[in-house]
Amino acid sequence: MYKTISAEEAVKVIKSNDRVYIQAAAAAPQALMNAMTERHEELRNVEVCHLHVEGDTRYADPKYKDSFHVNSFFIGKNVRHTLQAGNGSYTPVFLSELPLLFKRNILPVDVALIQVSPPDKHGYCSLGVSVEATLAAIENAKHVIAQINNQMPRVHGDGIIHVSELNSLVEVDSPLPEHLMAEPTVIENKIGDFIAELIEDRSTLQMGIGNIPNAVLARLGNHKDLGLHTEMFSDGVIDLILKDVINGNYKKINRGRALTTFLLGSKRLYDYVDDNPFIEMKSCDYVNEVSNIKLNPKMVAINSAIQVDLSGQVCADSIGTRMYSGVGGQMDFIRGASLSKGGKAFIAMPSTTKSGISRIVPFLNLGAGVVTTRAHVQYIVTEYGVADLYGKTIKQRQKALLQIAHPDHQEKLENAYFELT
Repeated sequence: MYKTISAEEAVKVIKSNDRVYIQAAAAAPQALMNAMTERHEELRNVEVCHLHVEGDTRYADPKYKDSFHVNSFFIGKNVRHTLQAGNGSYTPVFLSELPLLFKRNILPVDVALIQVSPPDKHGYCSLGVSVEATLAAIENAKHVIAQINNQMPRVHGDGIIHVSELNSLVEVDSPLPEHLMAEPTVIENKIGDFIAELIEDRSTLQMGIGNIPNAVLARLGNHKDLGLHTEMFSDGVIDLILKDVINGNYKKINRGRALTTFLLGSKRLYDYVDDNPFIEMKSCDYVNEVSNIKLNPKMVAINSAIQVDLSGQVCADSIGTRMYSGVGGQMDFIRGASLSKGGKAFIAMPSTTKSGISRIVPFLNLGAGVVTTRAHVQYIVTEYGVADLYGKTIKQRQKALLQIAHPDHQEKLENAYFELT
């Protein structure tokens, strides 16, 4: 048996000037987060750090700026405003290295707020749908508060923790936030076609969340013996697993298992991974470790970008000087796939923004961050085709990228580049 207390009682351990880590994505413990926010009048200068978290982030309201400062390792939409409002910061970090910030005491953690499944008969809980850097935060935090949720799936892998390692326990019964995907557009389906054609049987896949990854997955139904080694996945993989298209038989790392560090999708996904031995969740310093990724033959990485310049530099975390998302695991998997035998690394994006601005540019916007360097980049894909930049000169890259830019922008791009070089 274990003793539980109220969320209000549990968060009293948080003091002014503390650093609090919140478990990521759909595992973010809302009851604890809201109870912490309710203490805003008595707290000052509490740093709240996390990757993207789903749901409400009331502590991120600028009116609480004296109480809480948000430190994002990956900037979600629900806290993006904090960087402009002055109650938030962004710490660039590879997802593979985030646990080191806690392990090396670079960012000491005072309190970790997590969410777990109920303890089994042996007293072990599961971190459920998000492990990422939470294990490192738990191991290094002075105090761990766990929200025990009967609706949190019990997921196999490293996210298993004994109830005795948790300092305070709060019981809830709440559905996890769902992230439902829209149908891919015509443009996204064209991009999906190009990438799917280049994926060979017995490849191992990494993809982010979004319509383009879903469009790719929808076209892999006739492939054979694919593997999954990815920082996250969503509903799009379920049917491929059920059809034995994804079986992991030819992976070298965690063979015969789908390996990931967090999950985000619908209730169908959460129900599917519950007590499913095929799904293996591990810490992001294992899943995103380049030396692990590269061991998978035919490793395929599919990631996105905000801009790509004509030399192949990829901006994926900012719009000019305005921070938008984060480094995440893009470089971990671009590098791992590049070093894999037969591996392929894709940057996939529509050729223009919704307002018609070209995503392929002569030079990145002033202040834009380079996430994937021109030396790391392989394939750039738009709805107009695939540019293979690997081993190409700058001049060859310009030509290849102009061919997959939107036709309305090709002449302007070519002229702008030659005027400035």
